[in-house]
Amino acid sequence: MVSDLGDSVSGTRFKRCKTITYIPGRSTVDATPAVKEIYSKIGTDMKAETTVKENNEGSVVVSWTGGKDGCFACHKAILEGFDVSYLLNFRDMKKSGSHEINPELLSLQSEAVGIPILQTNFISYEQEFKKVVRDLKAGGVRVDGAVFGHIETHKELVDRMCSGLGIKSILPIWNCSSEQIITDLIDAGFDAIVISSKSDLFDEEWLGRKIDKKFLSDLRRFNDAIDPCGEYGEFHTCVLDGPMFEKKLRIVDSRKILKDGYWFLDILKCTTEEK
Repeated sequence: MVSDLGDSVSGTRFKRCKTITYIPGRSTVDATPAVKEIYSKIGTDMKAETTVKENNEGSVVVSWTGGKDGCFACHKAILEGFDVSYLLNFRDMKKSGSHEINPELLSLQSEAVGIPILQTNFISYEQEFKKVVRDLKAGGVRVDGAVFGHIETHKELVDRMCSGLGIKSILPIWNCSSEQIITDLIDAGFDAIVISSKSDLFDEEWLGRKIDKKFLSDLRRFNDAIDPCGEYGEFHTCVLDGPMFEKKLRIVDSRKILKDGYWFLDILKCTTEEK
C-alpha cells in the first residue's frame, strides 16, 4: 500500500508545487495582472494535475492545517483511489488559533508532499471555502470532493458546505477510535510532533515530542483522560515526514513560548531534505 502511494505522489499530477496566496473577495475580473496570471495557471498548465486516472474515485481537494489528522486523512484518501489536486488552508482573521502553523512552514509541507497549497484568510470559513472551490472549478480544475480530517466534530458543517457545492464530503477517519487512528498513523511511518498544548494540562517539556508509541504510553500514564489524538484541543501537531512525503522537513531553530493558555513551539527556521 505504501509503495502504491509513493508511485502516486511521484506521478505527473504532483510534479508542480506552487503556493498560492488566495485573495478573499477578488475574482479574476478585478484581479491585478499578477493574480490573473496565477488564476490562469490554475485553469491551464495545472489542469493536467487534476486529470483523474482510470479507476480512480475522483479528483479532490484536502482541508490542510499541517497537523496529523488532515495529513492522515489525505493519505487514506489517496490509498482509497482519490486524486489530490490541492491542499486548502484557511486562517481565521478574527483570532489566532492554537493549531495554526505559520504560512512558510505550510509552504514547505506542500513542497515536501509535492501537492500545491492554497492559503487564504477568512471571516466566514464556510463562505470562503465555497468561494475557493467555486473559483477553482471556474478556472477549469476538476473538484469531485473535499477531504477533511475530522473525527468527532464538524461533520454537519462540511456536509452542508460540500452539498452546496455539489461535491462529496470525504471524512476517512470519521468516528474512528482515536487510539486506533494514532496507532495507524505511527505504524504507517508518519513523523509528527507536538507544536502546541494547553498549559493547564501540559508543561513545556511536551512541546516537540514525537508522536510515537512512547508518547502514547507516557500520555496514558500522565493523564488517561486526554484524548490520544488531542481531539478536544488538548494538543496540536505538525507533520514533518510520512509515506506521502517526497522530502522530509527538518526543524533548524525554534523556541517555546506561553501565550493565551497554550504552550507553543515557535518554529523559527525549517528546511526540506531529501529522504
